[in-house]
Amino acid sequence: MINKIVGRVVLVPLCLGLVVFALANRHFVVVNFNPFAPGDVMAAPGYGVPLFVVLYVVLLIGVLAGGISTWFAQGPHRNREKHWRREAQTLNGELEKLRKSPREPSSGTAEVDDLLDLR
Repeated sequence: MINKIVGRVVLVPLCLGLVVFALANRHFVVVNFNPFAPGDVMAAPGYGVPLFVVLYVVLLIGVLAGGISTWFAQGPHRNREKHWRREAQTLNGELEKLRKSPREPSSGTAEVDDLLDLR
């Protein structure tokens, strides 16, 4: 319930802000990836892209790059978690097998188990 409320309180104003930003920045800009191009080529008329599209694409690339770098940074943690999860499953299997197997009455551990009520 709180997640929905917080999500709406954060996402609705953020979406409204992005829509207002897009409406306010509709003018066209020339996108050039050549920093060594002469200045007259940049001033020449041609096809342009709306400024908000350029900024949204840059924002999307930044979010994707951040997500990918976080995923790689958390790789060792995921590997350790996978190892310990496998270890816990193995130990649980062994414990269940020991619980189901008949116990020897002459065993000293059976008395301890009885005292600790582990049967």
